[in-house]
Amino acid sequence: MTDEIRATPLEGLLTALDLTDTGARTNEDIFTGPSQWMPQGRVFGGQVLAQSITAAMRTVDEERVVHSMHGYFLRPGDIDKPITFAVDRIHDGRSFATRRTQAYQDGIPILSLIASFQTEDEGLDHQIDMPAGIPQPEDIPSTAERLAGIDHPVARFWATERPFDMRHVDSPIYLSVEGEPVGHQAVWMKTLGALPDDPNLHRAALAYASDYTILEPIYRRHGIAWVTPGLKTASLDHAMWWHRFGRVDEWMLYVQESPSGHGGRGLSLGRIYSRDGVLLASVAQEGMVRVPASGRAS
Repeated sequence: MTDEIRATPLEGLLTALDLTDTGARTNEDIFTGPSQWMPQGRVFGGQVLAQSITAAMRTVDEERVVHSMHGYFLRPGDIDKPITFAVDRIHDGRSFATRRTQAYQDGIPILSLIASFQTEDEGLDHQIDMPAGIPQPEDIPSTAERLAGIDHPVARFWATERPFDMRHVDSPIYLSVEGEPVGHQAVWMKTLGALPDDPNLHRAALAYASDYTILEPIYRRHGIAWVTPGLKTASLDHAMWWHRFGRVDEWMLYVQESPSGHGGRGLSLGRIYSRDGVLLASVAQEGMVRVPASGRAS
C-alpha cells in the first residue's frame, strides 16, 4: 500500500490527498485513500486529518470554504491498510454547511471529525500580530542540515522523508533540548516544492502540517526530546480554524505554546502566519504524554 506513494515525499502527500470516490451513496458519501510510509508503522495523524477534510470538501459546493474542524483520534492507523472515509452531510444552510467524517480501517473507526464550511462573506477583520524579531527561514538550518550524518531510521525520516521543510527558530528537540525548558517555540515551514493552485489542496495540506510540531512546546517545557527513553505520546484531539487563505508552498511561521500540562496530558495552542504577517490559521491539540520521572527536567 505504501510503496506506490514513496517516489518523493511531496508526491506522497499529493497521492494521499487524491482520494477515490467509491460512488457508493446511502446516507453517506464514501471515499478511500492510501497511507504514507512512516518508520513506526502508524499512520501520521496529520495525514488522516487532511484526508478527512478533503473527503468533506468533496461534498460541499465550491463556494463554501472550510473554516473550522474538530477531530478526535480514536485508534492508531496501520500504514499498510487503506483508509475508508464516510462523510455524513449533517447540515446545509444558506451560508454554512456541516459535515461529519469518520475514517475507518477494517471497519473500525480511527478518527472522528466534524468540519464547518461557510460561503465567503465580508465583515469585521482583526488579528494578533506576528511576533517581531524572528530570524528569517533562510538564516536557519533545515532539519536535513541539522540531522545530516546521523545513522538512525527516524532521524533519516525527519531529514528526508517529510514533504515539508521544517526549520525551528530555536534549536529543535529531535535529539536533545538545549537551553532553558520553556513552553513555547516557533517553526518556519513550507512544502519542499510547488503545489497546484487548488485552494482546497492548500487548506488540507495546512491541516497536515499543523500536526507535525504542535505538541513540542509540552516536551520542551519539561526538557523532553523525541528520543527520550520511555517517552510515550499520542495525539488525542485536534482543532483548527482557517482564518485567511495562504499558500503552503510559501514560508509560514508556526508560533506555538503550551498553557497547561496535567494528569499525563498536555495542551498546545498554535498560530500560523504567512511570511508577511497575515494570520492564516489557529490550532489547538491535546496530547497524552508519559515519560519516566528521570527523563523530565521538571
